[in-house]
Amino acid sequence: MSTFTIDSANNITAFASQQDATAAKIHNAEYFTSARELNKLASSWPGSRLCEVWNSFAGIPSFEDLKPVKKFRDRKMATARIWAAIQRLVPELPPDGTSVQGSRDKDPRQGNGRDTARQNAKETANIAREDSKKAEVLALMRRSKGATLAEIMEKTAWQAHTVRGFVSGTLIKKLGLAVESFRTDQKERCYRITN
Repeated sequence: MSTFTIDSANNITAFASQQDATAAKIHNAEYFTSARELNKLASSWPGSRLCEVWNSFAGIPSFEDLKPVKKFRDRKMATARIWAAIQRLVPELPPDGTSVQGSRDKDPRQGNGRDTARQNAKETANIAREDSKKAEVLALMRRSKGATLAEIMEKTAWQAHTVRGFVSGTLIKKLGLAVESFRTDQKERCYRITN
């Protein structure tokens, strides 16, 4: 079951399991695995934090259709909208291509050819388009010293939670790359591809 973390800066990150989330050692992180748990966490937050969480990813890559808000009608609606949005951080299939227990039903409009198309896409997933942000991030992370979170943010104009989502969702889960996450002597978060 996917586990999400939210830190004091409202950065939300998705992990494949509770063990992965704990191993990431995110400072002051709160963990949740369901809409109900998110609702329970959010019950102690001020309403302004719900808006800050929503606005931190509304309009960024992969969330372009989401619009920033000034306030929510109520807490329940806010957590429901946040929960629905962060489901995009969770890949539909794990890297080995097997189905996930409890995953949503297939869209009937997609028919039976979906699995084949998904497999073909997976085979070409390691190839990044030249001059794309993905290619730039991969080049940075393949250096022997890796790349700091700040370097990746500067290169891509992404926010911190987008970088973490890209690393965990795209690089680790979809591409199956081994990514090492560590802190430098200056306490900066660094990522390095080890395979």
